Amino acid sequence: MKYMIIAGEASGDLHAAGLIEGIKRHDPEAVFCFFGGDLMARAARTNPVLHYDKLNVMGFSEVLRALPKLLKYLSLAKKTLREFRPDTLILVDYPGFNLKMAKYARRHGIRVDWFISPKVWAWKEYRVRTIKRCVDAMYSILPFEEDFYAKHGYKATYVGNPTVKEMEKVLGHIPPYKHFCERQGIADDPRPVIALLPGSRKGEIRNNLPLMIEAAKRFPEYQYVVAAAPAVGEKFYRETAQDPGLKLVFGSSQVLVKYARAALVTSGTATLETALMGCPQVVCYRANGKKISYKIMEKLLKVKYVSLPNLIVGNNIVPELLVHQCTVPAIVRELSPLLQNSPKKEWQTQGYRAMRRKLGTTEAGDYAAELIVAALKK
Repeated sequence: MKYMIIAGEASGDLHAAGLIEGIKRHDPEAVFCFFGGDLMARAARTNPVLHYDKLNVMGFSEVLRALPKLLKYLSLAKKTLREFRPDTLILVDYPGFNLKMAKYARRHGIRVDWFISPKVWAWKEYRVRTIKRCVDAMYSILPFEEDFYAKHGYKATYVGNPTVKEMEKVLGHIPPYKHFCERQGIADDPRPVIALLPGSRKGEIRNNLPLMIEAAKRFPEYQYVVAAAPAVGEKFYRETAQDPGLKLVFGSSQVLVKYARAALVTSGTATLETALMGCPQVVCYRANGKKISYKIMEKLLKVKYVSLPNLIVGNNIVPELLVHQCTVPAIVRELSPLLQNSPKKEWQTQGYRAMRRKLGTTEAGDYAAELIVAALKK
């Protein structure tokens, strides 16, 4: 059977690669075309129609500037759908683009499966109406999403969280700390590490990295190392940081987090990865607009928390510093007790254990693949 998949960012590329591997196990004759990245290309053994780095924009101003290109890529996706004529269109998160594709596929009589629900429970809840109308099956990776959709009269299936297995795999191949440091060029500094994870989009990095660096410098007994996004070049990080001694790690963010004493993390999948690695963290999310942006966000958001560990557990286990609250003094205040044995660090550790129990052990990509292939065979 034929599968068209659309993933618009790095985390989607990672999770969709696992889904492709699962589909190939359940459907050995599977043929793929996709919008995605290098991991999907490796799994499918074919190149993407469009790399996700062309689609990877965030925030109103960035989207506005990129709008002509995004419309062009949307036209390309529609043309690919018509010509490839897949048995199913599989959408991976990325709702702004993918909801339009769901509508288009529905009009052309093509089945739509969605792997990794858009965060409609957080904001833009009205999008559920489009999902109910255009999406044949929703495969959720967050346990509370089943209840959310049920309240709207729609069935979503929790298939497990792919990050659990991905992090278990990483933990099974962790190099010794000395080898890791030598490979990454930080072996000459004996100080313990504070990991900085400023996001995967340029706008996020621009807003968060300078604050993270300034806060980390308040702890001179530690070195700080940046986990760099694979689609963002080293030059951009150095220009943004304006820090001659900046240390960057490419392609090893999870290993860096595992060996770090604590981490400053921009909200997103990285908060979940950091928690599964057992690393204490402070969630930092600075954005343009400062206080007015926060007021707008308060009105739009339908949830109490924004980071995945807090959402999954339903409690404030990791501190969240959002928009104008994300300042250097605030980061220092929250980070300090996590660098030593303290009640705050113990509270986070207990919360991580509760989160892990809630996520379960199901291999999400394989289970979702099994359900998708079974539905097509029917």
